[in-house]
Amino acid sequence: MIGSTISLWWGEVCFAYVYMKVIQFLRDWTLIIAILAGIAGYFLFVSIPWLDSLHSAAYDAVKLLQPALIFMMLFITFCNINPHDIRPCKWHAWMLLIQSAFFVVIGLVLIAMPQSGLRVVLEGAMICFICPTATAAAVVTRKLGGHMAHITTYTILINIVASVLIPLMVPFVHPNPDIDMMTASVMILGQVFPLLLFPLILAMLVRKLLPELLKVITSMPNLAFYLWAFSLALAITMTVRSMVHSNVPVSAQLGLVMVSLIACVIQFWLGRKLGMAYHDKITAGQAFGQKNTVFAIWLGYTFFSPVTSMAGGFYSIWHNIYNTWQIYRHEHPSRRNLQNLKNID
Repeated sequence: MIGSTISLWWGEVCFAYVYMKVIQFLRDWTLIIAILAGIAGYFLFVSIPWLDSLHSAAYDAVKLLQPALIFMMLFITFCNINPHDIRPCKWHAWMLLIQSAFFVVIGLVLIAMPQSGLRVVLEGAMICFICPTATAAAVVTRKLGGHMAHITTYTILINIVASVLIPLMVPFVHPNPDIDMMTASVMILGQVFPLLLFPLILAMLVRKLLPELLKVITSMPNLAFYLWAFSLALAITMTVRSMVHSNVPVSAQLGLVMVSLIACVIQFWLGRKLGMAYHDKITAGQAFGQKNTVFAIWLGYTFFSPVTSMAGGFYSIWHNIYNTWQIYRHEHPSRRNLQNLKNID
């Protein structure tokens, strides 16, 4: 009797230990798992013959689901923002200027050279630079010990700037021959502006009129992060689909890989350098480097071309790998300290 009780107790302890390890592993590598799930999900879906008739419907469903997820993530993020915590600071102004300048300058180059052989690559760069800060950036910043109020403020500001600049530039950079520039700008504004700013307005109304609902939403601080992981998997699936079905030369696809990597490195580096001058390098680095790549992919295939959207997909891989490394390094300080000792030796 005692032996069976001990065995049962030991089994429960082992199960609890394994369960905790699995949960910790999933938390540490959520973003990488989402990327791999998106890649595997696409190839698994297309490899099942009896699902062939659903391919078109599934594609249309994901195209509808993605903006809905973007809206939900922004809404949840803004619900977690206390209006009293919105504090613009000097590095916000500098970063908004730099981010806008990259987007506008590249756009002007494309307007000046419409037949450029690097058009797809440069359009990909535009997407990578104008893309707003990720909705989950606040979660990652909190995990890394950054300043929550500053990154949430920048998230609001860059969404406003992007909602204005995108409709102004895109119709001239990637014109639609069937629609005049003014009509195209209004159409893009009608899709981008509500997607980026209505969640803020709705969150403010909920805070004012439905405090009980607000309490429920704010009681789940990591919900936006996990929604982002799910939407990331879908976004990667769309990127893989674009690669498989693309007739664009491999050289152009490799160009998108490189330009997304370069844009990622530049933005994280510039953000951290600028933030260092204002004693806020973690927050500024995440605000500038961590992008809402689900929005970038949606922006690419909605207003540019499916192949251009690959830039957002590749960028999501680079910044999520970097963030996974940062989170793992921050949450396992003993391993970091051990590495530092080895470096000293």
